[in-house]
Amino acid sequence: MMRANGEDSAMPSGAFQKSVRHLYEGATPDGVRFRYGLLAFDIVTVLFIIATSFLPSNDITEALDIVFGVVIFADFAARLFASRHRLREFSRFSTWTDIVAIISFLAPLAGEAGGFLRILRTLRLLRDYQMLSRLRQDSTFFQRNEEVIFAVTNLAVFIFVMTAIVYETQKFRNPQIGNYADALYFTVTALTTTGFGDITLPGTTGRMITVVIMIFGVTLFFNLARALLSPSKVRFSCPACGLQRHDSDAVHCKACGKLLNIPDEGLT
Repeated sequence: MMRANGEDSAMPSGAFQKSVRHLYEGATPDGVRFRYGLLAFDIVTVLFIIATSFLPSNDITEALDIVFGVVIFADFAARLFASRHRLREFSRFSTWTDIVAIISFLAPLAGEAGGFLRILRTLRLLRDYQMLSRLRQDSTFFQRNEEVIFAVTNLAVFIFVMTAIVYETQKFRNPQIGNYADALYFTVTALTTTGFGDITLPGTTGRMITVVIMIFGVTLFFNLARALLSPSKVRFSCPACGLQRHDSDAVHCKACGKLLNIPDEGLT
């Protein structure tokens, strides 16, 4: 009898977990709409992070910080609750970026230091497999510009993270870095190797930060240029070897020579 009661009490929890998992992983219209809603919220969050990083703190932004933090925490808890392998979730970089974002929104102990670190949450925008699969099905624009979108996202995240590092390491010792705008200006000029020289980072630490910005930033910038200038590709899995990316007018797979049947978007 006790076992039966235990099973009955466990049923609602199991059903609720199944419902939450359905929202995050299901292919039904409700699940798709829910994940698009999360994508829209993530984009709004990133825009809010960027905008408020340049503004002085006030009651309105602090209240919005709490709102965003609570929603992100609820999303994080729901993902963890629905996960089939909860411990494995903590091996993912996106999990830790969410934790950083939650702490910086709800407990801004580091003051402005946490502001730009929240930009790491951008990585979640285009790292969710279910969301990527849906965008590839629903958006012709995403299909045609997937590599460019990834390149822009990676470059933007790098710029804002390095801006945070520049600001936090220089604001007390370098009079040329007085705010985030100064740090962002230096990061962009170093990344593009323009080097106007009006702002520099003195000392060994400053020089090493500059080297990191130039090496990795230029690499990401060239990846963006390559994505913009290279011929567009379509995503279509070769039935023989599984190659995913092909020229839009490809008839045969470059890897194995298999005859392809890539759908023509111009035909109905």
